[in-house]
Amino acid sequence: MPTSRRSAAPDASGGGATYSISDLAREFALTTRTIRFYEDCRLVTPRRNGRARVYGERERVRIKLILRGKRLGLALSEIRELLDLYEVARNERAQISKFLALLADRRARLFQQKEDIDAVLAEIDGIERDCRRRLKEEEPGSRDSPAKSPPRARALRRGRTVAGA
Repeated sequence: MPTSRRSAAPDASGGGATYSISDLAREFALTTRTIRFYEDCRLVTPRRNGRARVYGERERVRIKLILRGKRLGLALSEIRELLDLYEVARNERAQISKFLALLADRRARLFQQKEDIDAVLAEIDGIERDCRRRLKEEEPGSRDSPAKSPPRARALRRGRTVAGA
């Protein structure tokens, strides 16, 4: 990460780099509105310098973890719960245990979605085969073409009977 993104001002948590909202937005390819939304959701808590938000390394790491959780398909409430577990306990054990449970749940939901998608794809394949077969039967010049079939054969193919035949 280029050092031009960091401010020389020490972080209030005991030193370190500080970042503006624009710095973090650029670094993580987010909009400033997204970062403000994360603040509204209590996922990040920047210091204030007047009206300006001042983010420390803690918030930078939290944004990185938020994005990782989103990539895994976790809800923001689940991500906040994980982040808050670390803040309360100050150890990773509770956080890791909760994270493993969330990952197991996410994996189960993804496998179910995969099964659902496979079932829909199989249904699409069957419908597509049926449509192609029907188009082939109706091709002009085809041996089974309805245009050249006697009325009785066309009617039987459609599941009807022809009166007087």
